[in-house]
Amino acid sequence: MPMAVHDWTRVDAGTFHAFHTAWITHLSETLNGGVLPPGYYALPEQHGGRIIADVLTLKVPSLDVPAPSSDGGLAVAEAPPRVRRKLSPSPAARGSRRTLAIRHVSGHQVIALIEIVSSANKDRATHVVEFVDKAENALWHGIHLLLVDLFPPGRHDVRGIHAAIWERFEDEPYLLPPGELLTLASYVAGPSPTAYLEHLNVGSPLPDMPLFLTPDRYVNIPLEANYQAAFRGLPAFWRDVLEGRQPPPHQAE
Repeated sequence: MPMAVHDWTRVDAGTFHAFHTAWITHLSETLNGGVLPPGYYALPEQHGGRIIADVLTLKVPSLDVPAPSSDGGLAVAEAPPRVRRKLSPSPAARGSRRTLAIRHVSGHQVIALIEIVSSANKDRATHVVEFVDKAENALWHGIHLLLVDLFPPGRHDVRGIHAAIWERFEDEPYLLPPGELLTLASYVAGPSPTAYLEHLNVGSPLPDMPLFLTPDRYVNIPLEANYQAAFRGLPAFWRDVLEGRQPPPHQAE
């Protein structure tokens, strides 16, 4: 049964972090359980032993022959991603190049990244810039990106995180559709990336979203099923807050 997206502004950062970490774990399990084609695998990203709630999609290196570009996943030409918006920067747009290198893990090639935005990514202007820098650097270095932003725009990202990322590649500002403040965005990497977008609001179901393995091939990520699994693991008190059966603690005083 479909589960609507909750209003995550009703809970504190620690509660969302717990959900966020569980969602990442379930997504990794799903990707490794058959969604990814042979030769690819998913792994939560680590920095110095500290888990960061991203999912890396990696490819096992082959020392014998180069991997063909048509191995696994769905072909865009045959089965275009089912999203409502597709964007490409205008030819005259000036993308700003950054030089931060994207690391490889254990010698295996990083192919794609899933980023779930948290409130901490938006609570300060510097945090927004750091997040956008990371996304831009990944795209410049050929790493595809799936962005999940279930928080509405704030004073530091007035048009949302996707708009802040897109402004690094496109001169025209990106405008959210009226009444749809949450964003799912899948980017095909490159100096002039392509973005496949869905916008939604609190109460909307989560659609499947494409995660690109090459510029021409992708797999569909079942966001909602993994969202439900992570939500079921939250304490009953916080599930009640998110489903409106219990007021947020700061309102109950």
